[in-house]
Amino acid sequence: MNIELTEKPRKGATIIEGFPGFGLVSTIVTEFLIDHLNAKQIGRIETDKIQPIVAIHKSQMVDPMGIFYDKKNNIIFIRAITPVNNLEWQITEILSKFYKDIGAKEFISIEGIGSDGKPPEPEAFYYSSNKTIAKKFDSMKIKPLNEGIIVGVTASLLTKFQNATFLFTEAYSNMPDSRAAAKVIEILDKYLDLDVDYKPLLKKAENFEGQLKDILSKTGEVMKQKEKKESYFG
Repeated sequence: MNIELTEKPRKGATIIEGFPGFGLVSTIVTEFLIDHLNAKQIGRIETDKIQPIVAIHKSQMVDPMGIFYDKKNNIIFIRAITPVNNLEWQITEILSKFYKDIGAKEFISIEGIGSDGKPPEPEAFYYSSNKTIAKKFDSMKIKPLNEGIIVGVTASLLTKFQNATFLFTEAYSNMPDSRAAAKVIEILDKYLDLDVDYKPLLKKAENFEGQLKDILSKTGEVMKQKEKKESYFG
């Protein structure tokens, strides 16, 4: 596993990761912000450990793990649309190295967490060992995460990446949850001073939800067909 770049970002960048998790919150958030901030692809995470599946959207290839750069705000987005089961530790290791190599300022991880209820608006939480960052979230009235079970890439980042900042939001389905994603986008807008237009926010998030559902459902069908063929001839 390695990272290939066509352009090196400026020092002091903020990295926001979007590996698929509960409710696909992180993937929807990164997809929305990449589009809204007109971030350009500058690289990808290369590995032969994932299934060789490529999605085509609007006549363009969608990288399974693409790296995008918003030069104006000096933000790097890592957008993933493929499952990375059993690769979580390797991904954390390479992202930690990437963070150091480019001299990044902050690493933000996003994750959806399950909720028993369904209030009008999902509640968001943060986790950070950095007192300055924690104080900023406190001033924004975002609560620290006091209890929870975290899995996947987010869990490996929590364990190994001490400098990372984590944003969690309640999600109400394992399917794409655009309402939860919209909540995170609202928080990131204030936290990073992005000047995101809130009016079309939820509508656009829902559009990305539909696109991701389509890509993921097609990917799932391909995987099922592959498994059938292997069971017949394997």
